[in-house]
Amino acid sequence: MRYLSLLLLLLLNFSGYAQEYFPKNDGVKQSFNNFTAIQNATIYLSATQSIENATLLIKENKILEVGIGISIPKGAQIIDAKGKTIYPSFIELYSEFGISKPAARPNGNFTPQYETNREGYYWNDHIKPEYNAYENLSYDEKNASNLREIGFGSVLSHHNDGIIAGTGLFWTLNDKATNANRIIKEKVSQHFTFSRSKFTKQSYPSSMMGSMALIRQVFHDAKWYAQGMSKTKDLSLEAFNNNKNLIQIFNAGDKLNALRADKLADEFGIKCLIKGSGNEFERLEEIKKSNATFIIPINFPEAYDVSDPYLAQQVSVSDMKFWNQAPFNLKILSDNNVSFVLTSSDLKDTKSFLSNLRKAVLYGLPKDKALQALTENPAKLINQFDKIGSISKGKLANFIIVSGDLFDDKSEILENWVQGERNSISKLNPTDIRGNYELTFDNQKFELKIEGDISKFEAKAVKDSINFGTKIQFNDPWINLVIKNQDTTKANFVRLSGTFVKDLMQGKAVLENGNETTWTATKKEVKADEVKKDDKKKEPKVPLMYAITFPNIAYGSTEKPKQETLLFKNVTVWTGEKEGILKETDVLIQNGKINKIGKNLPATNAKIIDGTGKHLTAGIIDEHSHIAISNGVNEGGQNSSAEVTIEDVVNSDDINIYRNLAGGVTSANLLHGSANPIGGRAAFIKLKWGYAPEEMLVKDAPKYIKFALGENVKQSNWGDFARNRFPQSRMGVEQVYEDYFTRAIEYKNEWDAYKSGKSKTKVLPRFDIELEVLGEILAKKRFITCHSYVQSEINMLMKLAERYGFKIQTFTHILEGYKLADKMSAHGVAGSTFADWWAYKYEVNDAIPYNAAIMMNEGVTVSINSDDAEMSRRLNQEAAKTVKYGNVTEEEAWNFVTLNPAKILQVDTKVGSIKIGKDADVVLWSDSPLSIYTRAEKTVVDGIIFYDLEKETENLATIQKERADLINAMLEAKNKGMKTQLPKKKENGHYHCDTLGEYCKESHYKYN
Repeated sequence: MRYLSLLLLLLLNFSGYAQEYFPKNDGVKQSFNNFTAIQNATIYLSATQSIENATLLIKENKILEVGIGISIPKGAQIIDAKGKTIYPSFIELYSEFGISKPAARPNGNFTPQYETNREGYYWNDHIKPEYNAYENLSYDEKNASNLREIGFGSVLSHHNDGIIAGTGLFWTLNDKATNANRIIKEKVSQHFTFSRSKFTKQSYPSSMMGSMALIRQVFHDAKWYAQGMSKTKDLSLEAFNNNKNLIQIFNAGDKLNALRADKLADEFGIKCLIKGSGNEFERLEEIKKSNATFIIPINFPEAYDVSDPYLAQQVSVSDMKFWNQAPFNLKILSDNNVSFVLTSSDLKDTKSFLSNLRKAVLYGLPKDKALQALTENPAKLINQFDKIGSISKGKLANFIIVSGDLFDDKSEILENWVQGERNSISKLNPTDIRGNYELTFDNQKFELKIEGDISKFEAKAVKDSINFGTKIQFNDPWINLVIKNQDTTKANFVRLSGTFVKDLMQGKAVLENGNETTWTATKKEVKADEVKKDDKKKEPKVPLMYAITFPNIAYGSTEKPKQETLLFKNVTVWTGEKEGILKETDVLIQNGKINKIGKNLPATNAKIIDGTGKHLTAGIIDEHSHIAISNGVNEGGQNSSAEVTIEDVVNSDDINIYRNLAGGVTSANLLHGSANPIGGRAAFIKLKWGYAPEEMLVKDAPKYIKFALGENVKQSNWGDFARNRFPQSRMGVEQVYEDYFTRAIEYKNEWDAYKSGKSKTKVLPRFDIELEVLGEILAKKRFITCHSYVQSEINMLMKLAERYGFKIQTFTHILEGYKLADKMSAHGVAGSTFADWWAYKYEVNDAIPYNAAIMMNEGVTVSINSDDAEMSRRLNQEAAKTVKYGNVTEEEAWNFVTLNPAKILQVDTKVGSIKIGKDADVVLWSDSPLSIYTRAEKTVVDGIIFYDLEKETENLATIQKERADLINAMLEAKNKGMKTQLPKKKENGHYHCDTLGEYCKESHYKYN
């Protein structure tokens, strides 16, 4: 074995120079492997260690020596880099550079694809761990040059396509080498995303929660497969298992997605690099707790062109604030010891990379941290620090030569050496011709002023205070000037061409009439006071950063709201309990709980809130809501999606949380949509505006899942092209349930037999998330909320549940509930309905507004829900309608949106009424909560005031001032010549039961 390893090592070393033994028929073969010594430079050995007047000695592709007083071998090429600075070249860890991509799938076929097109691979086409970037390369010299110009010498390339996108390779940007020499490591990373592959039509997953569930199932399947339990060969799972020791990189993007990626990584005990988006500062506390390392793009947004006041209205305050805040992101991460590396990905133009990097440094990112994030840190993360990432003996000769300090706006990257190959970007020691000259031709004298950057000179010819338009070109020593005549009616020019030698320009001039003569330009001596004036640099101004709010959008708070001791005095209390409505009563809230109810309660360090003439109620609970959900309310890619959960995709930044608080809503049951008979699991949240998703979840609440009946699940309204998924009839819906529950029983029996040792095969069963969840239903540990309309289907599902030994917890919508309310009562199922919605589709034609009252009178626990982000703001008024339609008492009507939904969700021991010991989720109303004139004045959740009407005027004034100030700042940026972008209006629709796709109001054809 020892000899075999030695042989392989020799072969690998030899293969790097395989061309040496190739015949050469296009010239002489002799070559000279000379040394190169770069002298007199300031050399950054690392981000924190530099030496001045040093020498860097290289041979071929390696660094031989670096330091002071190095002995230069005879015959070495010597390069004088006096005044220059040498840094390790940058390392890009997130790129699709050089990846040869397959042809895109053709458009035109709108029929969804539910099964995989591949054989021998995983059942889902979006899972492609078997894809290897190193097998799909097409080296791109143009893009390589673009990356070298901004300092990069090596890249980690991968194909960013699919939920598991395969492996990436690490290679250099060496145009003169072959892939055999460029590739440092063929497999260095495995890549994850939340996005589907562009090269398959397979419908599942169609949402972010579906992507997360699919990744989980892959991890479970891979572990099971690795134990040799599968009867079939799966090349995808084999590759996934083989890749588990590689660096795992997750392209997450937005800060909430980054936290979701970290959550998945933690579940399966893996450490991954997370590619962010630049808004990590908005959830800094949670980002810090993740202990993850981030790949951060520095693609700062451009200012919006807000010169048109009407178009400016389209830009949100949050987008304006982000323009101001984004350049501070890296400083904030650095100050808080969040580990990160930098990437040029996401930039429209790579040329903006250096200017953005310098902007980040200007805004407070320490230079050494910036340099580490581009050199040492990425090298160490991919275990290649022995080869790259610093300038030291034995490492690859990957370095850049800069005209000065890398982070100075005036400095340029002059050369980028990759594996010892010199790539010239600008002249190493260019001639500086800037200055004032006396220009003479044709007996005329002009003042010629040459300024600008040394890489791009600008010229101005002036005579008798008249400025003549002048263009200049300089290619040392050759110079060309074109001077335009002042007569604007004529396009006449004087053309000067010549040479520049020691402050003197001279040559031939071609006059406007075509005659030729000579010209000279002699450099003037600069006066001392002018030198002093020119040397004064205008220091760039760093704007003040707008305060980060929680969340970082309009109506966010500069601090997370905190618990208080509150005493409501002399208020009318709607208890929702047997005590009924109590007049002129006090309620004390302490430590997030309702502590005392009575009259004349002592203040005891409490914040006193005068409730005279006002009403205090329990907070509204929306049993059926679709607010605060990210990237898809439906996972409609298959007829059952029990494996997905809304808990994965709670969106704490949804403005509808705040709007609901303003309507007195304190908690909501976030449900999956109704795209399939068996939908996803629900999430019960408290509306803690400004808190993180995990802090909003009520984790000890009973667990629910969404089922659905009717038109949506049988795809009645999906379009003719989409009707190819089972079931297509109401009869078929029943058979889906029969099939899945039968399979869930078989699955449980298989596991029980294995665990008890009674299994005949002794084979470890496959862990199936979907069937595990259905098993929870059978075990009465998870409860069904079912989207329903038609009497016959409602009856069918109750009977089916009884056959399998459980009951349906809730029928939601249930607009024909009045037809079988007696059967519902006997089954023990609740009804969560609309107050008076009617005829918005065919199966709703028989709806009546007396539905809630009739069901209640038959003993059904009834609630009124919203299923809509707008209606949820007015659920108090929806409850009031039942007083008119059915003569429900006011207290009973109010219970429809408070205590009853709490009972339906089995959280009534904690919320839903005002009772000592319950959570302090209360609302102070200006009038009766059922009045159309009332307003929620204070909305309290867990003893924290999350909405306060008294502060609304102040909030609006703050928002208006911020907006005005930011508009002025953007106008100033435009006037300074900075790039701007056109205003963009963000239109966010509202999710409903039938919303398909990741974004509101977007059809499911997106997934074809």
